Amino acid sequence: MSSLAQPLAESVVQSVDWLAVAPPTVAALVGLVVLVADLFVGEKKKALLGWTSVTGLAASLLLLIPLLDGDRSTFCLTGDAGVCSYTADRFTLVIQFLVLGGALLAALLSVTALKDANKELPEGEFWFLLLSSAAGAALLPASRDLATLIVALEVASLPAFALVGLRHGDRKSSEAALKFFLSSVTATAVSLMGISFVYASTGTLYLTQIADRIQNVDGQLQTLAQTGVVLTLVGFAFKTAAVPFHFWVPDTYVGAPLPVAAYLSVVGKAVGFTGLILVTVIALPSYADVWGPALAALAALTMTVGNVGALRQQATRAYSAVRLLAWSSVGQAGYLLVPIAAAAYSDDAERSIGSTVAYALMYAAVNLGAFAVAALVSRTKPLNRISDYRGLYARNPLSALIMAFFLLCLAGLPPGIIGLFAKVTVFSAAVDAGLGWLAVVMAVNVVIALFYYLQWTALLFRAPEGEAVRHLVPAPLTASLALTGVVAIALSGAPQLILRFADTGLF
Repeated sequence: MSSLAQPLAESVVQSVDWLAVAPPTVAALVGLVVLVADLFVGEKKKALLGWTSVTGLAASLLLLIPLLDGDRSTFCLTGDAGVCSYTADRFTLVIQFLVLGGALLAALLSVTALKDANKELPEGEFWFLLLSSAAGAALLPASRDLATLIVALEVASLPAFALVGLRHGDRKSSEAALKFFLSSVTATAVSLMGISFVYASTGTLYLTQIADRIQNVDGQLQTLAQTGVVLTLVGFAFKTAAVPFHFWVPDTYVGAPLPVAAYLSVVGKAVGFTGLILVTVIALPSYADVWGPALAALAALTMTVGNVGALRQQATRAYSAVRLLAWSSVGQAGYLLVPIAAAAYSDDAERSIGSTVAYALMYAAVNLGAFAVAALVSRTKPLNRISDYRGLYARNPLSALIMAFFLLCLAGLPPGIIGLFAKVTVFSAAVDAGLGWLAVVMAVNVVIALFYYLQWTALLFRAPEGEAVRHLVPAPLTASLALTGVVAIALSGAPQLILRFADTGLF
């Protein structure tokens, strides 16, 4: 009996490819180290926790380099080595670069923000939550089964709720966290219901197996499978802040600490879109006639509502700069949805997905840079109104020039060539897929967005009200501005690099 049990046990036990799982694992382990170290580090040395976190995220990024030599998989089925729960392919590495790089820049912004917060933000908990969320975000693109996908999604999301509401005694922060929490929990509940229906009708959670089996579902389970597909898509639409599931975005960005808002605008968005890509293109290609038109309609609605919302922001209203960036991020989410919808109609779905990834990379660098300038301005103008940026060139010429460049990139105007290049890439994906009407809607929205981006840009160079007072920029904030500025300028000089980098290799 024991001789039979031993070979059976050996067939079940697997070795883990630790190098493949290293990037999210290191981020999670450093988070635990920081949480424990917080108990023993005195108040005067709390800054060490921040720099430890920055170092941990940098190490996670560097661990992507050894994975470039080829695809690696682990946690595979014992009977089928090609069906795995974790795959570190090119798509995974590009998204992990985006989310870990975004988390690193948000961490640099947070070092200054925590110092200025005057103990309103508990440092140990803050860094633990940020690293935990980053670990979940890095795990998600590698997930190749629905269980791992949902776990990664929640590991990325749950710490983010706490980060938004972490500021002591701030009603605005608490309200923002509550709205974010309720909307995200609703999305998770709907997704789980959909996933349970898909599992019931196919008998598997692995994405590639679902793609094969859902085409041949028993007739009695057809309605169950279709309902599961729709509910799963609705759940992920919540996560991407697509209209009409966007209502939490402006208040959450305003109530959150500014580095957290920057983190959510880039990493949170990347998490939602990555999950949506994996579910639609990998697991449900046979339902392209369902999710294709749905995502195209969502894209048109999202970009329109987001840009109109940004256009309506009043320059003198409190927190109007952050609100404009929040509504702008909703509009940008609409652009990001376009190539995913186009993948349903295109003969080359990988190219369409590559357009989304390319746009996401551009948006990440530019939007984090814009939030870095907003963080700089908020140090002296805590209400962060758009009117507070008037005359920024007189006070801090370099910051004003960088902010103008970021806004022009978001608008898609020269010299922000990378923004123009990314928009043309998304536009061509829609045209090539035969979605001419969606390309027209996008063109109209680009024109709408030009107005508020150029209006803000012009304000930077107007004569300041009163005497211009220069302020020193802290080193971490300088590093964030420098990194985002260098990346955006380099990509504007050689925009073709971003398409090579975004060659997903997903299929």
